[in-house]
Amino acid sequence: MKDGQSRPGYTLPVFACASAIAAWQCLQGNEIKETVAIDLIEPSHIANIPIEQVAKISQNAALAITRSDPGDNLDLTRNTPIWAVVELIFDGGEQIVIEGGQGIGKQIDNEGKAAIYRYAQKLLQENLRQYLKPSDRIKVTIILPEGRRLAQRTSNAAFGVVEGLSLLGTTGISQPLSAPSQLENFQAELSEKATKFDCLVFCVGENGLDLARQQGINPEKLIKTANWLGPLLVAAGLQKVRFILLFGYHGKLIKLAGGIFHTHHYLADGRLEIFTAHCAKVGLPTLDLQTIFASSTTEAALNLLRDIDLETGSQWSEKVYYSLAETIDQRTQEYIRKQSETEVQIGSVLFDRDRRIIVTSENGKIMRKLLS
Repeated sequence: MKDGQSRPGYTLPVFACASAIAAWQCLQGNEIKETVAIDLIEPSHIANIPIEQVAKISQNAALAITRSDPGDNLDLTRNTPIWAVVELIFDGGEQIVIEGGQGIGKQIDNEGKAAIYRYAQKLLQENLRQYLKPSDRIKVTIILPEGRRLAQRTSNAAFGVVEGLSLLGTTGISQPLSAPSQLENFQAELSEKATKFDCLVFCVGENGLDLARQQGINPEKLIKTANWLGPLLVAAGLQKVRFILLFGYHGKLIKLAGGIFHTHHYLADGRLEIFTAHCAKVGLPTLDLQTIFASSTTEAALNLLRDIDLETGSQWSEKVYYSLAETIDQRTQEYIRKQSETEVQIGSVLFDRDRRIIVTSENGKIMRKLLS
């Protein structure tokens, strides 16, 4: 690795898969090596994952443990243990059954199904199958002992995942999104797209990217920013981009209304303070303001506003989010003007945890026409 270059690591599904393979090998009485080779599939690459502990826990079950290593990413799962229990089953059903144990989140909107998503399922199925005979049937239970505690520091609940973490991702490589080298990659992508389009769409995360595509926005105009919104907004100004549509989860973009342009929670927050200030700005009664300010999350605050609207026939949520969206546009334009001495028109689209669009600013409505 070159000096100054950030070190990538692996995503949680990779460690879960390594634990499962080690547990299966133990159950078969095979020699347990210090590492397990995993085909990441996406990308096509073999990763050697260290095995921390492994043991047979009954005649038909074994447990193995790995430990998360996300590289130089600012990731709260760093060093967290990932367990896999592999059990023989004899019901003649599916060859590999994958379940979520303690610390794996549950999907509220999917009958409490374990939050083990497509890539993780594929990774486990394809890597384990090469070790199984056609007659073998196994159940794999993934456990994150620290998952419930760590989940309290994430926005998982805002997207309908409770009681633990998700095995989420589309790749086995954990790119250090908060490291300077990743910012350089984003800036390079921005520079390339700025030569083709004068209107671009900035999405903080995967949810924004997915929803933007569903809304018919040209994928070539999408830029993933992670938490580097501020530097990329300035770079866009210097690249003479004329229009930027901010497309994101309201719990992230609300920070921009308070002048916070690096959105990582490790560095700055203030979302409920900003939200409550805009509630006061549009005239929400004092008792309701106090309740809003005491909310656990911005998603909870939004739902409180919606409940008040239903009970009273008011339109507080519409007024508050219109105020927020317009302020996001104005403060972002001012930020770019101050940092790069250029004028860029900003529009914004904010959505909730169910990926329902809450509000589109006036500039955002104009830009949507440019992007269709």
